[in-house]
Amino acid sequence: MEIKQQLKLSQHLVMTPQLQQAIRLLQLNQLELRDEISHELENNPVLADELTDPKQQQAEGADAPLPGSTLAGEERVGVTELAEQPHSIEERVHEKQVAEVDWEQFLENRTQQQALPTTRGGFEELPPIEANLTKLESLEDHLLWQVQNSDFNEEERNFAELVIGNLDDRGFLDLKGIEREDGTRTPDLTIEDLAREAGLDPEDADEVLKILQQMDPVGVCCRDLRECLKVQAELYGYDDSEIAMIDRHLHNLEKRNWGAIAKDLKVSVEEVVEAAKQIQKLESRPARNFTTTDEKSIAITPDVYVMKDGEKWIVVDNDKGLQRLYINEALAKRLLKDPQAKEFIGEKLRNAQWLIRAIEQRRKTIIRVTECIVEKQKEFFERGVAFLKPMILRDVAETVGMHESTISRVTTNKYVHTPQGLFELKYFFNSAIRRTADEDIASEAVKQAIKRLIENEDKENPLSDQAIVELLERNEGIQIARRTVAKYREVMGILASSKRKKMF
Repeated sequence: MEIKQQLKLSQHLVMTPQLQQAIRLLQLNQLELRDEISHELENNPVLADELTDPKQQQAEGADAPLPGSTLAGEERVGVTELAEQPHSIEERVHEKQVAEVDWEQFLENRTQQQALPTTRGGFEELPPIEANLTKLESLEDHLLWQVQNSDFNEEERNFAELVIGNLDDRGFLDLKGIEREDGTRTPDLTIEDLAREAGLDPEDADEVLKILQQMDPVGVCCRDLRECLKVQAELYGYDDSEIAMIDRHLHNLEKRNWGAIAKDLKVSVEEVVEAAKQIQKLESRPARNFTTTDEKSIAITPDVYVMKDGEKWIVVDNDKGLQRLYINEALAKRLLKDPQAKEFIGEKLRNAQWLIRAIEQRRKTIIRVTECIVEKQKEFFERGVAFLKPMILRDVAETVGMHESTISRVTTNKYVHTPQGLFELKYFFNSAIRRTADEDIASEAVKQAIKRLIENEDKENPLSDQAIVELLERNEGIQIARRTVAKYREVMGILASSKRKKMF
């Protein structure tokens, strides 16, 4: 047992706050980045943006935009390089030097830089068109308006509001229990429970519920599809046999088992078919024409644009709506004169520089990755989805010299606007499907081929999954299993052949 000193050289990765910030910014989409910038502007007094009053900028001497500026004496370091290099002794010494930067001298040297104009004119002064769109009426608002105009008493109105508040996105009454955080579920509710909570006699609850079910849209507030169709059929004057088919043979109607229905109701098959035609006219989803969100205001903001200039494809980043950040030199200089505030302002200046650098590095990384995708998927951009090639994260990572995890962060929730449409960057990564003669094809291209076959099929004699397998192999040389066709069909929301068949 002895105590002695030993010198050992080792390398290990240290996640500095600056590196963590750079990685976090890299995986944000356009809207999230705007929120992050707004948050930093609120918490960092030396940061300013181009939306500041021009007169105030001129009075305070706000600095020019710093999209890629670095600290005095620093070299530019990429986010990915930071993530993959060890935190060496030289880097720690360099950080110490950064901490000792003479900020007063640094700001003095920057006063000669010219600020970019910040005035806006023309159409940019107008509010965005989304601000002028009217809000769509939700199903809840539509029903509450009818309840307010009815002759319900206070208890009945309270009960009606409870029922409307428990509707699902189809317009059906959902009284099932909800799952707690510990995995247990709350007990299912009943109509009587809602009545007692509203102070209504449970014997009157069914009568109020029937009135609600006959409001516009008819069939709303029902507990299942059978009740929904039955309410509509009774209100629209359907005959007894048609109501009986809904009440007792809804499963046979779905399977088109006309014989079983005819045998039970003791009617001819022709009568069953005619009744089924009438039942198909009923609405199976009362909330179809209503929405809880305003779809007109839902939009995807692309992070990059891909455009063709002559024979070359160009990748341009979308900086619209992103504030260009400044260093508020006048304020920083005044605060640096206060010895008590000098350390605080020095830290805020370092944070501002790292934020500006991380945003610029994020922009360059997204453009670099998109350019690589464009290079590998030129045929897609020229000719469409059918020419999408198989590609995985490793293919892009090896080309641009980054780690696969970095490529994953860059392509998640990032969208690119192309001549073929708007796509998430993740869309271009597909597994390979083997072809007999030609090179492998991307799985997304196979999905589109399946979709085209189903769109062009005979609606009275739709293609089975096995028939699609045979057509793909014979026409396009694509070798694929029947279960894979079924999986792709379900992903695209396409029914099986037995349910696609048009009888009428």
